Amino acid sequence: MFDRIARLVHRQLGVPAAAVVMLTDDGDMKTLPGAVGLPDSVQRTRRLELPQPLTTTVARTRTPLVVRDADEDPRIGGRHVIGGLVLAAYAGYPIEDARGHVVGALWAVSSVPRAWTESDLATLADLSAAASGELRLRAERERARLAEQVAFRAHRRSRFLLGLSERFARVTTLDEVEDAIAHVIGTGTGARWVSLALVDADRRHLSFFTVGHHHPGEPALRSTRLDAPRPDTHVVRSRAALRFRDHAEMVATYPEMGPVGSVSEGARSFLPVMSNGMVVGVIACVWDQAREHDAETAALESTISRYVALALERVALLEARRRVATTLQESMLTAPPTVAHLDIATTYSPAARTDQVGGDWYDAVVRDDGTAIVMIGDVAGHDVHAAAQMGQLRSMLRALAWSHDESPAGLLTRLDKANARLGPRAMATAVVARLDRDPAPCPQERPADGAAATRPERAYTLTWSVAGHPPPMVLRRDGRVERLDETPDLLLGVVPTTPRADRTARLLPGDTLVLYTDGLVERRGVPSDQRLSDLEAVLRSSHGEATSAVPRALVRGLVGDRQRDDVAVLAVRVRVPAPSGPPSSAGPAEAERRVADDDLSDLGPARRWVDDVLESCDVSDEQRRTAMLLTSEVLTNALEHGEGPITATVEVDDRRLRVGVRDGSTAEPELQSPQPQDLSGRGVLFLDRLASRWGVLRHDGSDAVGRHSGVVEGKTVWFEIDRAARPLTGTVARVRPPTPATGAVPLVERVLRDDRR
Repeated sequence: MFDRIARLVHRQLGVPAAAVVMLTDDGDMKTLPGAVGLPDSVQRTRRLELPQPLTTTVARTRTPLVVRDADEDPRIGGRHVIGGLVLAAYAGYPIEDARGHVVGALWAVSSVPRAWTESDLATLADLSAAASGELRLRAERERARLAEQVAFRAHRRSRFLLGLSERFARVTTLDEVEDAIAHVIGTGTGARWVSLALVDADRRHLSFFTVGHHHPGEPALRSTRLDAPRPDTHVVRSRAALRFRDHAEMVATYPEMGPVGSVSEGARSFLPVMSNGMVVGVIACVWDQAREHDAETAALESTISRYVALALERVALLEARRRVATTLQESMLTAPPTVAHLDIATTYSPAARTDQVGGDWYDAVVRDDGTAIVMIGDVAGHDVHAAAQMGQLRSMLRALAWSHDESPAGLLTRLDKANARLGPRAMATAVVARLDRDPAPCPQERPADGAAATRPERAYTLTWSVAGHPPPMVLRRDGRVERLDETPDLLLGVVPTTPRADRTARLLPGDTLVLYTDGLVERRGVPSDQRLSDLEAVLRSSHGEATSAVPRALVRGLVGDRQRDDVAVLAVRVRVPAPSGPPSSAGPAEAERRVADDDLSDLGPARRWVDDVLESCDVSDEQRRTAMLLTSEVLTNALEHGEGPITATVEVDDRRLRVGVRDGSTAEPELQSPQPQDLSGRGVLFLDRLASRWGVLRHDGSDAVGRHSGVVEGKTVWFEIDRAARPLTGTVARVRPPTPATGAVPLVERVLRDDRR
C-alpha cells in the first residue's frame, strides 16, 4: 500500500523519486515502507540515512516541510546526494498514527530546484492523509488480531473446562478415568505421556494403573514402595505437587530417576489426587520439550486433579453395586443355546449403567424332542430389586418350559400361579413362543396370482402367548415386516386364574422372529403405535444382516443415546437349508446362489446363506467359522476385483465341504506376504493356511449355462475343508481379566467408608 502511494506521488507530481519515510521508536533510523526512484541500494535495504533529520523535523513541528531550492534554504544546509540522485528540492507532509502522533512523512524529491504548486501540495496532503489512514487501519487490525487471540484463548479455556467437566461426569470405571486423563491433559496442557498411579489400601505401595502410559524410558512398573526416593512417592508423602522444567532438573533432585527419560528430556509434573484430605493417587505428566510451569498451567492441573479425585470416588461408590449386579447379569442373562436349524441372537442394554442389570430378561430352552421355547419379560424397575424378582420369575419359567410339554399359554398360567403362591409376587409382562419344526417338507400355498406353488419347505409352527407385553414382530425373508398384534392377555401378578390364549403363525426358512421389551419402543410424548411403526421400519432396514447384528441394530436405531429404560431383544431366524437336503448315500448336499455384484451389500447375506447351508448339513461350529472366514475373503475378492455374474456354490458330503465362488474375470488371486501394517493381501494367505485344499478353476465358456449363460470365460476360486480337520484350535475359552475386573479403587473405597462412619 505504501509503495502504491509513493508511485502515485511519482506519477502525479512528475518527480524523479518519492518515499514514505517512517521513524523508528528511538528516532535514529528511518525506514522506507514505500519508495520509488531511489538508488538500488536504498530501494533494496529500505533504510535511509541523511545528515539533516528532515523527517524528524516534520515530526517535531507537525507541519509540512516544503523546500524550493536546498542551496537557498537555511533549514536544509545545501543539497544532498544519495547514490546518483541529487536532492535539490523537497516537499514532505506528516503521517500520523492512530493516536495522532506524527511517526513519518510522505516525501516528493526533485533533482533540480522546483516551485511546488498548490496542486502539487494538495496532492501530497491527500496522499499523506491516505498513508495516515492506512497506518491507522493497520493498527486497528493489529489490535483486533490481538483481541481475537485473547478471546480465542479464553474461549478455548472455557470450552476445555466445559469438556473436562462433561468428560469426567460420564466416567464410571478406572479405564474411563484413564482415557479421560490422557485426553484432557494432552489437550489442555500438551503433555505427551500421562500415567495414573493409585495408592494401595495398606498405604505401603503405589501401584501404576496406567501401564500403557507409563513414564517414558522406564520399564513397565506395576508398583513401588512409598518410601522409595521418587518424585511420585514424594507427592504421596508430602501431599504437594512437584514440577520440573526438564529431566535434568528432576534428576538433580532425585538422582535415582537418572536412568528414566531416555525417550524424552522434557518437562515433568507430578500431581496429587486427594480424597477427604488423603492422597489416593498420583498423576504423572511428561512433555516432549522443556518448559516453564506457569501459574495458568498449574491452576489447570490442579483443576484436573480435583476432577480425577471426584471420578475415583464415583468409581469406588459404583464398584460395590457393579460387582453385585455383574454377578446377577452373568448368572441370569446367559448366552442363548445352540439350536439346530435356528439362529438365535440376543442383546441386553441396561438403563442404569451402575447396576448393569434390571428387570428385563430373555431366555431360550431346547426340549429333548428339539422343540425350541423362547421367552422374554419385563419386571417393573431397573435396579437390583427388580433384577432379583426377574431372576426368580425367569428361573421358574425356565424350569416349567423344560419339564412341562405345554403350550405357551399353559406355561404362563402355571408361572402366574407360582408367582402368587411361591413368590416373589411380582408384576411383570412376558411373551412365550414355541417353535415346532415340521416333521417333513410341506408344499406351500398357491400364490393368489395363480402362479405355481413353490417347492415344499420344512418350516416351523410358531405358537405364542402374550401377557401384557408388546407384540412380537416377524421379519419375513422377502423383507416384509409382520406385526403379530393380537390383543394381549393380562400381565402376570394381577389375577393368576385369568384365562390365556395361544396364537399361531408360520415361520418359513429365512424368516426372523423378534421379541423385545417395552424399553425399545416406549418414548415419552410419542404414541405407542408410532413407535411400533418405527420399529417395523428399522427392522425392515436390517433385512439381509446377520442375525447376531439385528438386536443391536434395533437398539441403535430406536434408542441410541436417549435410553430411559432397560432393553432386551431376542431374535430367532429359521435357517435356510441346502435345497438338496443333507448329504446322504444318494449324493452330497449341493446349493447355489447368485450374488449381487454391483457393490458389497450382498456380501453379508451371501455369507449367512453359506453358513445356513453348512449348518443344515451338520458341519461343526469350528469348521463353519473357518468356512465363513474363507468365504468372506473369496467373495470380497470377487466383488472388488472380479466381474459379474458372481455365483456361490456349496457342496458337502461325509468327507469334506467345498465352497466355490465363480465370476467373469480371468485374473487369478496371488499369494502375498503382507506386512503387519498392510490393510490387505491376506485373503489368499488365509486360504493357504486354513483350507485343506484350494485352487482356481478356469472357464473357457463351454460350461456357461444357467446363471452364467452368455459368459464366455471366467474362473472359480474354491476351497475345501476336510470334515475331520480342525483348522482352528477349537473353541477358545473366555479368559476373564485379573482382579480388579472393572477397576476397583480399594484405598478410595476405604477412605469413603471410614468417612461415612
